[in-house]
Amino acid sequence: MRFEKLTTGSQQFALRQADARKIQAMYDDDETGVPGETKLTEWEKEPTVMDLKNDLEASKPAQDAHTLKVRQWNDLRNVTGSAKPKTKKGRSEVQPKLVRRQAEWRYSALSEPFLSSEKMYDLDGVTFEDEASAKQNEIVINWQFRTKLNKVAFIDEYVRTAVDEGTVVVRLGWQRETKMVEVDVPIFQYVELQTEDQQTELQEAIVFKDVNPREYLNLPEEIRAAVDYYAETQVPTVAVIIGTEKVQEEEILVNKPTAEMVNIENFFLDPSCNSDVDKANFAVISFETSKAELLKDGRYKNLKKVNWSGNSPLAQPDHDTETPNDFNFNDDLRKRVVAYEYWGFYDVNGDDVLVPIVATWIGETMVRMEENPFPDQKIPFVVVPYLPVKRQVMGEPDAEILEDNQKILGAVTRGMIDLMGRSANSQQGMAKGFLDTTNRRRFESGQDYEFNPGNGNPDQSIHQHKYPEIPNSALTMLSIQNNEAEAISGVKSYSGGISGEAYGEVAAGIKGVLDASSKREMNILRRLAKGIQQIGVKIISMNGVFLSEEETIRVTNGAYVTIKREDLKGNFDLIVDISTAEVDEAKSQDLGFMLQTMGPNMDPEMSKMILADIATLKRMPALAQKIMAYTPEPDPVEEKMKELTIAKLEADIEEIKAQVQLKRAQAAKAQAEADRTDLDYVEQETGTAHQRDLQKQSEQARSNQDLAVTKGLLAQNDPAKSDPDVEAAVGYNALTDANASNTGGAL
Repeated sequence: MRFEKLTTGSQQFALRQADARKIQAMYDDDETGVPGETKLTEWEKEPTVMDLKNDLEASKPAQDAHTLKVRQWNDLRNVTGSAKPKTKKGRSEVQPKLVRRQAEWRYSALSEPFLSSEKMYDLDGVTFEDEASAKQNEIVINWQFRTKLNKVAFIDEYVRTAVDEGTVVVRLGWQRETKMVEVDVPIFQYVELQTEDQQTELQEAIVFKDVNPREYLNLPEEIRAAVDYYAETQVPTVAVIIGTEKVQEEEILVNKPTAEMVNIENFFLDPSCNSDVDKANFAVISFETSKAELLKDGRYKNLKKVNWSGNSPLAQPDHDTETPNDFNFNDDLRKRVVAYEYWGFYDVNGDDVLVPIVATWIGETMVRMEENPFPDQKIPFVVVPYLPVKRQVMGEPDAEILEDNQKILGAVTRGMIDLMGRSANSQQGMAKGFLDTTNRRRFESGQDYEFNPGNGNPDQSIHQHKYPEIPNSALTMLSIQNNEAEAISGVKSYSGGISGEAYGEVAAGIKGVLDASSKREMNILRRLAKGIQQIGVKIISMNGVFLSEEETIRVTNGAYVTIKREDLKGNFDLIVDISTAEVDEAKSQDLGFMLQTMGPNMDPEMSKMILADIATLKRMPALAQKIMAYTPEPDPVEEKMKELTIAKLEADIEEIKAQVQLKRAQAAKAQAEADRTDLDYVEQETGTAHQRDLQKQSEQARSNQDLAVTKGLLAQNDPAKSDPDVEAAVGYNALTDANASNTGGAL
């Protein structure tokens, strides 16, 4: 339900300040600022409800101005309120929904790029040390969007809110629900290892824990207990169950991140932050709750002091509610009330240092006060503009630029309908006296009739009324307004929308559409993708603190790798996987052209890569995976031919090597013979050969002489053993020596 404001922004602010002064006067005698309440924290300067309300009141004028614009845009889209044409008796009240028509074509064009892929995020580590944690967090956050956050519903609402209202505000949080249960826990006794098999089993379990953590959780409790004991004490043992005991354990029912769209009328932001939300010092959101919900949450206090009847949604004119005027619960436990949640920075310690805090109040009672529990210590809101406005956080929708076109279209359309509606279409007029009473009855009943030719021809005496022709100027005006709306918004809302086919399936047509509609669409998509990226960064930071390690192992099959808060600022590249059908089509055609250009001579691995990319662009991830994993079965005949060819080539190579070695040996032999011939010639010319022969003969003669002498000595000792040949040889040697002496003497 929505309440119209009856006073101007300045008057409302003055009234609120007056009420604030009255309430502050009531609190002056109480140290906490709230009558009958105690402080919720140990802070030296704990802010009061009035302190935080002052920030809220200061932001309301800017918020009211933007809220008024949002209501006008919604009226234009739904043709309600001020956008509905004034009624005139007997005139048409039709109003074409140009804004709604353009928005309907925007919804699917902007949501499909986020939903077309199974993965919402791609995480890459900046350095190799970050790669493991990056891939693990990529698996976790994509799993959460698929199973915990209902990605389809979230993206649809995300896109529709941005298109309709010009700004989407997403509130991040964490939902954790647990209950205490009594379970039987085994009692272990640790015994030293007795056999080598036990030692082997323990070592295998330790290795298995690192290799496959998910399956490790399914091992028997005794083995896991022994591994845990070894990790603590480094003593190898065998765990034996000697009994059980009952203990209270916390069972996790729900443990997941939350992301919800915030009603822009219930969101109050620091107006001094300009266009950067991270520079905002506070943000306040109003929401409906009940005592039962707050008790179940467990973080809220002072609930007994809350006025559950005086803070209903109907009693809060600044809160936009969908609750009917005539409905509310009667009991305090279920009665709906409006609470205000403050996220910001405050000097709570009096040391001139701003501390991130969160506080919640209902009426004049503070029910929650603590430091910001989120690890990034920032305001848990992501604000994404559809069409950005210079130096402003909030954006604008297409309705802002289509308002005049819709009004002109409505005026011209109503004029054409009035022109046709005020005509007596299909009525017949008949000249008086044209037919007598009998023939008049026959004519009206559809029978043949007679007429008096003297009273006129029936073609002239009977007039058939028809719709008047619509002037071409009206049709031209409609065409002009539709064309201008398409040009100013970049959306062609009929004939299949703006695509490459509108310009012909040629390169020039594709280039034309990329230069026109797709580029503008991608510009909007980049802003929406940036918002999704910021949401992912906050969820990853919360996963590192609130997600249990066992849950992480079961999702990622790996021990959790902690991400430092500093790592989130620069050591991870968080990429949102988005694209458009036109861009994907152009890429796939380029890749197909590359395949055709290379032809059958392309390396099969390169062909697989290109075909997988084409299948991915065509939204066929399963086919892409099959293409990359495909390995053709080898043909036995072809493989045998390859083996024989290789064997033949190897034999040819060996034969060539043998021939080369033979030729080398023959050449060496020829060279040796040539060297020997040259040496003999030189020795003959220099007399070296003759001297060598003489020396050989001399040595032979000396040897014979020595032999003869030896035998002569033997004969002296034993005359019977004298040898005539030896004596002859001795005589010959003696003669030779004598000749030699004579020759030497003569010389």
